[in-house]
Amino acid sequence: MVTSRVSVAMTIAGVDSGGGAGITADLKTFEAHGVWGTCAIVAVTAQNTLGVQGVETISPAMVREQILAVATDIGVDAVKTGMLATAEHVVAVADALIEIGSPPLVVDPVAVSKHGDPLLAVDAISALKERLLPLATVVTPNLPEAEALTGRTIRTRADMEAAAAELPGRTILVKGGHLEGAQSPDVVHDRGTVRWLEGERIAGRHTHGTGCVLSAAITAELANGMDPVDACVAGKVFVTRAIAAGVALGQGVGPVNPGWRRESAW
Repeated sequence: MVTSRVSVAMTIAGVDSGGGAGITADLKTFEAHGVWGTCAIVAVTAQNTLGVQGVETISPAMVREQILAVATDIGVDAVKTGMLATAEHVVAVADALIEIGSPPLVVDPVAVSKHGDPLLAVDAISALKERLLPLATVVTPNLPEAEALTGRTIRTRADMEAAAAELPGRTILVKGGHLEGAQSPDVVHDRGTVRWLEGERIAGRHTHGTGCVLSAAITAELANGMDPVDACVAGKVFVTRAIAAGVALGQGVGPVNPGWRRESAW
């Protein structure tokens, strides 16, 4: 029996061979939200819980072709970007998204992996800010990424608010996981309105893929028609549960679990 059309979300990012972050984590998160996941692969990484051992990028032209192939047949209700590697990739993605009608977009400005491995060329930061962020419905930088995009030093909640107000995009979610202390607050800046999303820091080493799962959850909610601020709130709840249900894999930083609703199966 053919079912009615489901919402479609696309991830444009790199592939994590360990399954904890990037496209692999995004697709798991989309499925957990009942959304059909599609992808455009920007890079392939040789990666595990100990770090990134190798990266090979896909040509910007091929990334564009993947986006257009999906959009012109299956359709796209919302898109997220993760690892974009180079300025050329950022420009190609921005141009392709405009070409397909600028669907709701979540930009996770991934610059380094959880282990500190660089995933974005230095010259790509300007392209990201000038070409992609103005198209974004939601932008989800962590503190180091927000510092790179704004040139600010961010150590306090006031610094987070100032950075969020400065970044292009409709709704800016600056993540406070790098703050000192027992709390892990995020701030949402939406067209002049500020909302804090409070949360306690969850102890444990299974945090790989946190940013990917959060931004993918927000994307899935946008694909289902949710308001951007509400999608950020729902995404925060989802990723908090995913961190708490982290999967004990490997010898290093294990992944969060986007399948936490089926936790008993692990």
